[in-house]
Amino acid sequence: MIRKAICSTVCLIVVSMFVAGSAGWAEEGFTSIFDGKSLEGWDGNPELWSVKDGALTGVTTKEAPIKYNQFLIWRGGTVKDFELKLKLKMAGKNNSGIQYRSRENENVGKWSVAGYQCDVHPNPPFVGMLYEERGRGIVATRGKHIRIGDDGKKEDVAKLEPPQKLDLGEWHEFHIIAKGNRLEHRVDGVTTVIIEDNQESKRSLEGIIAFQLHGGGPMQVQIKDVQLKKL
Repeated sequence: MIRKAICSTVCLIVVSMFVAGSAGWAEEGFTSIFDGKSLEGWDGNPELWSVKDGALTGVTTKEAPIKYNQFLIWRGGTVKDFELKLKLKMAGKNNSGIQYRSRENENVGKWSVAGYQCDVHPNPPFVGMLYEERGRGIVATRGKHIRIGDDGKKEDVAKLEPPQKLDLGEWHEFHIIAKGNRLEHRVDGVTTVIIEDNQESKRSLEGIIAFQLHGGGPMQVQIKDVQLKKL
């Protein structure tokens, strides 16, 4: 009986490890939303997006530039209050972004998205800032904690760590925390912006997650270890 119980326990552990591994590793409380090997659950231009070296990979070329920003959209549903963690690196003289609580904007074209964006940019003040794609534009550059009034006016609440140049050709961890009207971005564990968005006519409390390929010059962006925790 003891041997049988031990065997059953070991088998359960092995099966659990196999299931967890096949879905992608995730921290406690988080769920992996990218399996590391396919685009299952994701929707984007198949001419631009693929999986390479275990990462979601978007590529544009000089020979076939895109005319507008296009996105890889997560089709697992919308998010309200949540935490999102991922690792990202980028190559090329361009920029990318992580959309959240966003919406599709097919008036521009297929795979166009509008809304909150954690910006990924070679310019230090823009890395991890809050940009609103096809909306209010730059909401807060890196190093700021701001409060937006219902009238859209911005109030400086506090200063955070000043911008530092990052080598975006290396992997960096991006972490987004959204609770109600409070938004926080972190890069490599450092808080880059905090926004209290009280502008009810402009803010978003729910929407989709997506990753950006920017129009213009050729670029490559890679994303892996994508983990979501709904709060």
